[in-house]
Amino acid sequence: MDRLQITSATPNSALLDLPWRMPLAQWPTDVLAALPRGISRHVVRFVRLDGKVLAIKEISEDVAFREYAMLRQLRKLEVPSVRPIGVVTGRVSDTGEHLEAALVTEHLAFSLPYRSVFSQWLQTSTADRLIDALAVLMVRLHLVGFYWGDVSLSNTLFRRDAEQFAAYLVDAETGQLHRELTRGQREYDLDLARTNIIGELMDLAAGELLDDEIDEVAVGDALVARYGELWRALTGVEAFGSDERWRVAARIDRLNELGFDVGELSITTDIDGTTVQIQPKVVDAGHHARRLLKITGLDVQDNQARRLLNDLDSYRAATDRQEDDEQIVAQDWLQNVFQPTIRAVPRELRRKLEPAQLYHEILDHRWFISEQAQRDVPMAETVASYVENVLQYRPDEKAILGIAPGEEPEEGPEADYFHYAATDPAEPDSH
Repeated sequence: MDRLQITSATPNSALLDLPWRMPLAQWPTDVLAALPRGISRHVVRFVRLDGKVLAIKEISEDVAFREYAMLRQLRKLEVPSVRPIGVVTGRVSDTGEHLEAALVTEHLAFSLPYRSVFSQWLQTSTADRLIDALAVLMVRLHLVGFYWGDVSLSNTLFRRDAEQFAAYLVDAETGQLHRELTRGQREYDLDLARTNIIGELMDLAAGELLDDEIDEVAVGDALVARYGELWRALTGVEAFGSDERWRVAARIDRLNELGFDVGELSITTDIDGTTVQIQPKVVDAGHHARRLLKITGLDVQDNQARRLLNDLDSYRAATDRQEDDEQIVAQDWLQNVFQPTIRAVPRELRRKLEPAQLYHEILDHRWFISEQAQRDVPMAETVASYVENVLQYRPDEKAILGIAPGEEPEEGPEADYFHYAATDPAEPDSH
């Protein structure tokens, strides 16, 4: 006799309330969450549960357990990826039909599949920013020895990170974790990524969702170039004269600018000591995010952290507190600048963006209207202008869009955004 089983490191009895005796494609709309979705070879649906949104993917039992274990390993390695919740097995329909297992992950709040990004921001620069984010993700994965085996925009989610995007892995079905990747494994992953991305962009072009000025092949080539640039910067050996030791600090500063910390450097000299070689040994991403978290407690994306740290530096200068303890000044900035700015945004509109992204955009808006007015516009006036002229027209990027399942807006920015949450069940979507 088959029995429903839920394997999870974080058990939640509420999972039992979901209609597991029905094929996922037939689940009723009252349990589903209206979210933008990408394309997948498996049936994937989103559900609301205990204030969270979960992504559920029907897949064979052995593959479900393998992907669940892989995602847990990636999370331990602090690689940007979705959080695995569990695997549901022993599913049987009311008619006695055996149903596939289900992999349950937590949906990444404020994230978008690439199709939704292109449906809202049809600009040439959008492709470049997505490719930059994917290149960084691939480098991070390869640094920890992860071979993806199915790199594509469809298997990635994107979150706003200041003026850039941050990429997250959402499908580890074909992934393999090694102690270290060979050059051949990395190059194969990269070549597959290039091929898949070109195909995905051609598909967007066919659907008239791609700017006419974007060259699909050039974008694919750009990923290869960007990846190579990053990989060389993070792992390459640099040689210089013994009288140029300042270049050691310069190399570390350059890696910090790229958002990476260096835990160790390998420094060697030749026999006569005239030439020095350096190579990073331990490289961790999130340099700016870790610094901001340490002094303020704010846990944000790295580019967002860089922008907030810059604003904090401006605050220190404006208040003439450069010599004060950084953490004390940071707490004052948090209480007197950052938090009041976020609270000044109407509560019902705050959900549209993450607080750090919201603050970043308010700073951008302040610069823009100050330049127009030829004066330094106060923050209160800036927030009011931003809410009235920008934020109220922005689509909601939080997990729940505030639109009832099965209901589509008739017009406005939300219409295109919602389109991908209402695709035909015959075209299952990725999480």
